[in-house]
Amino acid sequence: MKHRILVVEDNLPNRELLCDWLEVEGFEVTSAENLEQAFAVFRNQPPHAVLLDVQLGSEDGLSLATWIRREPELKNIPVIAVTAHAMVTDHERVIQAGCNDCTSKPIDFKRLAAQLERWLDSAAKS
Repeated sequence: MKHRILVVEDNLPNRELLCDWLEVEGFEVTSAENLEQAFAVFRNQPPHAVLLDVQLGSEDGLSLATWIRREPELKNIPVIAVTAHAMVTDHERVIQAGCNDCTSKPIDFKRLAAQLERWLDSAAKS
């Protein structure tokens, strides 16, 4: 079974890069460029994990992570924030919002692969 990953990213080149990489890695990929599209994905078929841009234009991407953690049937879905902001305080804010982990842009794909493996394995055990 392929894991379904939702990529929530408003920047088209970044979104395409993440989606292409995930597909090459063997994941089934869905993408959204804003929160409205992301919520629609959850209504249709919730993903196994989410890669979430923290700043979606004028929208706060972290509100999606907070919502996921409040929904009993979704709360174990891993959320990895993808952000250009790599300061310690940014990382703390991401974790407090409900993300499991954080990776900074430009993306270290080896690190992201390890994060996905870790959190998907953890979610499968819970």
